[in-house]
Amino acid sequence: MIRFFDDRRYLIPFRTGLLPQVFTDTLVIGTGVAGLRAAIAAGEHGQVIVLSKGEAKVSNTAMAQGGISGALGEGDSSGDHQRDTLSAGGGLCDEPAVRTILERGPARIEELVAWGMRFDRREDGRLALGTEGAHSHARILHADGDATGRELVRCLWERARQIEGVRVFECCFALDLLTPSDAPGSPVMGAITFHSRFGLQVIWAGATILATGGAGMVYRETTNPSVATGDGIAMAYRAGAQVADMAFVQFHPTTLYLAGAPRALVSEAVRGEGAYLIDQTGHRFMPEAHELGELAPRDVVSSAIVRRLRDRGGTHVFLDVRHLEGFGERFPSIAAVLGSYGLDPARDPIPVNPAAHYTIGGVVSDLGGRSGVPGLYVAGEVASTGLHGANRLASNSLLEGLVMGEIAGRAASEFTSGRDPGGDLPASGWDGGVPGAPVSVVSDIRPSDHGQIDLSDVRSSLRSAMWHNAGIERTAARLADVADMIDFWARYTLDKVFDDPEGWEAQNLLLIGALIARSASWRRESRGCHRCEHAPDPDPRFAAHDIWVRGAEGPTVRPVASLHDRARA
Repeated sequence: MIRFFDDRRYLIPFRTGLLPQVFTDTLVIGTGVAGLRAAIAAGEHGQVIVLSKGEAKVSNTAMAQGGISGALGEGDSSGDHQRDTLSAGGGLCDEPAVRTILERGPARIEELVAWGMRFDRREDGRLALGTEGAHSHARILHADGDATGRELVRCLWERARQIEGVRVFECCFALDLLTPSDAPGSPVMGAITFHSRFGLQVIWAGATILATGGAGMVYRETTNPSVATGDGIAMAYRAGAQVADMAFVQFHPTTLYLAGAPRALVSEAVRGEGAYLIDQTGHRFMPEAHELGELAPRDVVSSAIVRRLRDRGGTHVFLDVRHLEGFGERFPSIAAVLGSYGLDPARDPIPVNPAAHYTIGGVVSDLGGRSGVPGLYVAGEVASTGLHGANRLASNSLLEGLVMGEIAGRAASEFTSGRDPGGDLPASGWDGGVPGAPVSVVSDIRPSDHGQIDLSDVRSSLRSAMWHNAGIERTAARLADVADMIDFWARYTLDKVFDDPEGWEAQNLLLIGALIARSASWRRESRGCHRCEHAPDPDPRFAAHDIWVRGAEGPTVRPVASLHDRARA
């Protein structure tokens, strides 16, 4: 066990009584699909503050090229969607979560239509439904071809602005969740934050919703924006929440691979339209790897690319769209990016390689959006609901954010008013959702006398080490090596007190890397998007969830059917 991660409760020393105080009924941390939908739901019943660590419209959601899945087409059904999701999930999906989220999905989509979201439509006016990997039906809705996330964020922001009680704090970094004590089960009462203009401040809240997204920036190759540093998982872990299944990180098979260029996503919908993956010789290799070819689950495609490069050499493969008509009209954003690098998809195969894309593991959440810590709710990529199991089915994530965001927002507002039937405690410190006199919280941290270390070097080295040692294909030796590396960097980073987001992000990334390495080392099998060269097959002994809690010697192993047991840390 890496003691540095488990000894640290807060990132900075503070006394809440000496800092500026802000009060609200519900605090939402994150401005992606889950955070915005949660704010809309909670804002209908009380005051809401929404935090964005950067500009409010920068999120994984806003960058999403893929669509929103929903069983809306002829011949399709929620049951078919559930079967596809369970098949992709490698035996670790929680069936009640799959059923609840996918059955409620169509209503959330219809709600978006009513709110003015501009989904792509067919010539007859009906919603256009596309196909993506491992889906048995055409059930993926897009907007502006490959700009679904951007249009979704626009729609949700427009709705949120219509709600008087919703306030947005941009460029406001949440450092840690506040609890009145460090005892197990101590309720979350808000967060300590750092605003780029106003500095440190305390936001007291009757309920707090984490919707901070994933942790793709822990890897050198990633499709995620720079804000995806795993802050929500890290601060929930420090506050005593349960974190599950961190070994499962989904890698997107096709990101633009050009030396020195950002790893721009090339949507799975491109393969859904009939694009081929070819190697350096022009050979199409996916039909040899899986019966579904390019539409196999993402872990299968990513691993096939890695093996092809290992066996045949080279730094990348190619996505061939030269045979597709109207590529620029169907995927205008992708075509524009390619054009900026002098690539013509009608003439040039697109150089691609896998990159970290989606954090499947996260803070354990029941189907009311509740974590195991009173007053703390989670929704979206930061959460582990059991929907995705060991491998996320394409385009299920935006749907999960919509469904669970609404559920968490409504449950949080009920908690602040004492009406939440699933809550373990009344809203401690609050009366009918109106802020009372909060307790004083004190954090005393005394930095060690360890030497200094360059933060940019730590981040760069961590991301490279995670990519090589805890990436698409793993071995026990490489996982042990990266754990040792993280332990070393932690000695010189986690003992420091930083005064800006760069330092706090580095500390969070080290914790995320350690959790991934721990989980992957424990899971001595290959399942879903966790591929071990030393254990290439699924092992029934690991058909379970690994739950991690700060201060524990190792994971609690929980059967699939009981992921949502809300045992206290």
